[in-house]
Amino acid sequence: MKAPAVSFTPPKGYPLGTNLTFKIGASILIPILKVLTKRDWRGMENLPKSGPVIVACNHMSYIDVLLWAHFLYANGRAPRYLGKDGVFKVPVLGKILLSAGQIPVARESDGARNALDDALELVNLGHCLGVYPEGTLTRDENLWPMVAKTGIARLAILSQAPVIPFAQWGDQNLMPRYSKRLIFWKKTKISMWAGKPLDLSKWYGKAEDQAALVEATAYVMAEITKMLAEIRGEYAPEEIFDPHKSDLPRTGNYLKKGKAAK
Repeated sequence: MKAPAVSFTPPKGYPLGTNLTFKIGASILIPILKVLTKRDWRGMENLPKSGPVIVACNHMSYIDVLLWAHFLYANGRAPRYLGKDGVFKVPVLGKILLSAGQIPVARESDGARNALDDALELVNLGHCLGVYPEGTLTRDENLWPMVAKTGIARLAILSQAPVIPFAQWGDQNLMPRYSKRLIFWKKTKISMWAGKPLDLSKWYGKAEDQAALVEATAYVMAEITKMLAEIRGEYAPEEIFDPHKSDLPRTGNYLKKGKAAK
């Protein structure tokens, strides 16, 4: 029998910042991450210390979300994320994530719009909302950002909250793409850079204009890719991998078992 959908609706007076679940999780995970990583963090001054903000980042590994949360939490923001609803159906873990204020998304379904509504409410309440615009781990074989979904643009246009682009690199060396095993016998360098707020005002009022959403999303991803190229010291490919034009499945691990890409 198919598991029921997981939903999240922030209650009236939903607390800003941390709650008990978030604090306990941070107190356990952050010391572990400090042992496992060497941190190249930049752009902390670009992250607003209070008020609504949307942060957007590239996505390469299952460990990304914890490393990004470490950066945000250490710099004064307790992020709420949009995450695939399958994780929220895992016993115990799912309840912990919901208790910490995270938002389940039924990807590739009509229910994804409901998650965007929940996310918009959180932003309007003054939260820091974390979004991986690609919606899944990048399919690009060299781990460059791919063409993203337009949810990030819709949220930015409707909320008119500042959008901070992030680029991260090195995560795939701590936990290879699609692997669930940490490489813990050495300290891994993790680069996490935050850019200046993006100006999406030219698209305000166009939340139902698909062409505008695609254009605004491409603008956000171009900034993320530009920062990632600087971190890597490489040129990004001229042709961006487009999952809509690929035969690869849109979500999930498409690599053969035992051959997780590094």
